Amino acid sequence: MTSARGRTFGLIGGLAAFPRRLAVREVGAQGGELQRGASRRTTHVIFGRKLLGRTDASRIAARYREEITKDRRALSENGFLRLLGLIEAPGGATLSRQSILEQSRLAPEDFDLLALFDAFEHDAEPFSFRDLILAKKYAGLIASGASWGTIARSVRRSGSIASLTALSLHADRDNAIYARSDDGVSELDGQALLPLGRAEPEDLDELFALAEEAEEEGRYGDAADLYRRCIAIDPSDPVVFFNRGNCLLADGRAKEAEQSYFEVLKRDPRFVEAWFNLSGLLSGEGKKDTARRHLLAAIAIDGTYADAIFNLANLDYEAGDMAGARKWWARYLELNSTSQWARAASNGIRLVDLAERTAS
Repeated sequence: MTSARGRTFGLIGGLAAFPRRLAVREVGAQGGELQRGASRRTTHVIFGRKLLGRTDASRIAARYREEITKDRRALSENGFLRLLGLIEAPGGATLSRQSILEQSRLAPEDFDLLALFDAFEHDAEPFSFRDLILAKKYAGLIASGASWGTIARSVRRSGSIASLTALSLHADRDNAIYARSDDGVSELDGQALLPLGRAEPEDLDELFALAEEAEEEGRYGDAADLYRRCIAIDPSDPVVFFNRGNCLLADGRAKEAEQSYFEVLKRDPRFVEAWFNLSGLLSGEGKKDTARRHLLAAIAIDGTYADAIFNLANLDYEAGDMAGARKWWARYLELNSTSQWARAASNGIRLVDLAERTAS
């Protein structure tokens, strides 16, 4: 049986079909955690359908690529519910992803993004024959000039995805998809709700999405203010404090950022990125010993946190602890041996070795 136990879900965009608070409750009951955004401990990312209404399709695609390169499993809203065991996939699914791609000639990323926003009956393998029919229709729409985002936004207004297999779909100049029948042309309307309860507007989710948007656009002061409004509604969420801290730091408000990171750790002492960022701030203030303790705390939580290990090596080197610096640089190279920072770590080890030979 599927379960959320031991998994950390990151929510990207608002959930369209059910209130977030119900999802938080269910995931918690199954022994998992649902947070806004993604952090190092995130194992699965859910792309909420509200993202389609407020974010450009190219930016969504870029975020999707970013997340999967971090070995996180990307889930649609339906995929999320299926993983929790709250809904079942329709039967009759026998087709592989590769078979769908070969027969429909739909581009792989377009297919994956459409599946990510539940434009098919199934969100993952195996797929059904109806999914193949839909894939062929979507490939035709894209060939006519529609984008995957236009298709996803339009088909999600359909009362039943499966019912689209019987319709003749056409792309319109107004950036929408229409169904053509003997009665003329009509929009794909009728919103499907999922069985977690009736969808209700959530001001907090809307504010959080606006804050993320401002942050992505580099409007850090605006984003910090929006995150502050989120905190006024729900002061218990460490992710909101963390994001606000990042924006305050980018806006040149280091002291406020430091306090925001402290607030993160009050709520979630295992929020490893907050330990790391706070260490950087404290180091910049000359509080090297405290900064080092914060890095050690981060590494104790996540022993593969390469950035924290590299910074710890640098602090030890600056403090004259050559053995400590060498140990941490060597550990960094075990985790990352190809980047420019790896070259810096290798050079650091050579310097330490040279100093030891000279001393002897």
